Amino acid sequence: MKNMSTVNLVEKLYKEHNLSDSELKEILLTTDSEVDKTLQKYAQKVRDKVFGKNVYIRGLIEVSNYCKNDCYYCGIRRSNKNICRYRLTKEQILDCCKKGYELGFRTFVLQGGEDFHYSDDDICSIVSEIKSNFGDCAVTLSIGERSYESYKKYYDAGADRFLLREETSNPLHYGKLHPQEMSLENRIQCLYNLKEIGYQVGCGIMIGSPYQTVDDIILDLRFFQKFMPHMIGIGPFVPHKDTDFRDKPIGDLKLTLRTLGIIRLMINDVLLPSTTALSTIDPKGRILGILYGGNVVMPNLSPQFAKENYTLYDGKLSTGKESGEMVKELEKSLKNFGYSIEISRGDTPRK
Repeated sequence: MKNMSTVNLVEKLYKEHNLSDSELKEILLTTDSEVDKTLQKYAQKVRDKVFGKNVYIRGLIEVSNYCKNDCYYCGIRRSNKNICRYRLTKEQILDCCKKGYELGFRTFVLQGGEDFHYSDDDICSIVSEIKSNFGDCAVTLSIGERSYESYKKYYDAGADRFLLREETSNPLHYGKLHPQEMSLENRIQCLYNLKEIGYQVGCGIMIGSPYQTVDDIILDLRFFQKFMPHMIGIGPFVPHKDTDFRDKPIGDLKLTLRTLGIIRLMINDVLLPSTTALSTIDPKGRILGILYGGNVVMPNLSPQFAKENYTLYDGKLSTGKESGEMVKELEKSLKNFGYSIEISRGDTPRK
């Protein structure tokens, strides 16, 4: 009966969009394959109802691997001396956008470490020129914690979205992943500032990060419910050889997928990427993410030297289906499961 009741909990989540902490824990920790099948079924049903069979593509451009922070899990942390650092020029970034536009991309994600070499004026100039050259495209920034005033400048210059993963909602857990100079409180405040300004905001966590418990994941789910982001990035923790966490285990695939499915049933209209980290730990990871309710993929448009050196974790895919040039192959893979790439900005229907 216990296994059946867990299946019933998934059905309850589908209908009511919420469960108690203990009920969520039961789904996350299940060993019953029927629960996973049911979660897949309902996650797909909800995603298809809200978004259809469309999977949105975002062109990822890794603009810089310099970072002022020293996050314990990250390969581009400032104390890593074994990395070849780089910064893209505005011209290089615009060239990536041009190539991506020709491939059908209508969203460009400018991602980088917290690199203050780029002034606010630099960022505004890059954003405004992208919007000027590619007027039907959305620009997403993922460049870390900045002041309210800076975020407002980027928004006024034309930036549409901002991604800022908090990585955990538990301050004690946050302190085990980051140096003392960083604070979860400030990161969360940045998320609220971005939303107040008018951005479509994305946040997210790693599953299986060191010292994480299932209770931490449930706390994260509660934060998502409260904050109601437009996008949530969920991926497994993957260690990097040049960090203190080099020997920690990779995040659990099933737990990551269940978390994706639960989020889809909790927040029906959220944009949910099937992340590069998923396909890094499992060859079928990208498709599995789609089958558990994902509807966004982010092929990499960066120059090859950037792909090779933007190493947040070991083994990050930068070729094949992770490369912008391989969009057609990705589309073929998705079609096998009844999905198609949507050539549009891919906004959430939520205002």
